[in-house]
Amino acid sequence: MNVETTQPVITVNNLVTYYGDQKILDDVSLTVNAGEIMVIMGGSGSGKSTLLRYLLGLHSIDGGEICLFGKDISRLSTREWMEMRKKIGVSFQGGALFNSMNVGENVRMPLREHTQLDENTMKIMSRMKLEVVNLAGYEHLMPAQLSGGMVKRAALARAIVMDPSILFFDEPSAGLDPVVAADLDNLILRIREAMKVSIVVVTHELDSAFKIADRITVLDRGRILMVGTVDEVRHSDNPRIRNLLTRTSEDEPVDADEYLQRLTEGAMRN
Repeated sequence: MNVETTQPVITVNNLVTYYGDQKILDDVSLTVNAGEIMVIMGGSGSGKSTLLRYLLGLHSIDGGEICLFGKDISRLSTREWMEMRKKIGVSFQGGALFNSMNVGENVRMPLREHTQLDENTMKIMSRMKLEVVNLAGYEHLMPAQLSGGMVKRAALARAIVMDPSILFFDEPSAGLDPVVAADLDNLILRIREAMKVSIVVVTHELDSAFKIADRITVLDRGRILMVGTVDEVRHSDNPRIRNLLTRTSEDEPVDADEYLQRLTEGAMRN
């Protein structure tokens, strides 16, 4: 897909965040274009899930700027942010379905929160979205009655029930077997084409990232190592990216004799 001529729906400029005195995100800049699937990937502790939380406006930034649809989210009033949320859908890692509600009620939650639609209209809209994710006829089931893949798809139906312009995924394939994960990847691609929605996916699953991404942002220790196409990331000569792609440990090998000597000297000093 050609995304070069489209306008960004997300712009992050020199984002800096702290947790106490520790810098978590360091000078992060990226854009997400209209209709694009941007995958944010990195190892554990790289800052990818933290970046997602800031994109969703869940925390106040310490420096830099995050713009959605050209608007700096840190400058939005509460009312303006509520309007902005209507354009955003989020599918959380564990699904985050309410266990006390059935599937249909879960999917209708955003409609209840953000619209004044009547009950029958909301039911029709939720059923339409359940059909999109291949869960037609399951609206009366409780979350505990669903498989892991079905929970993910129900959460996706809830995320798209208001026809968002941006869709965020947090580790969509986590905990799924390869076949179910591949089906979910295909569903994400179909939704992008059908709804013309921009999608941001946070994942550590390489197969999924390479399958669905238009571009990939690689994070490491709170900094961006690169932003590029799948081929550009695959062929990167950056050693930290190569280690990520080949799942190579960056821990230095331990010299057994030296380690034993340190233990012995420590015991003698004590």
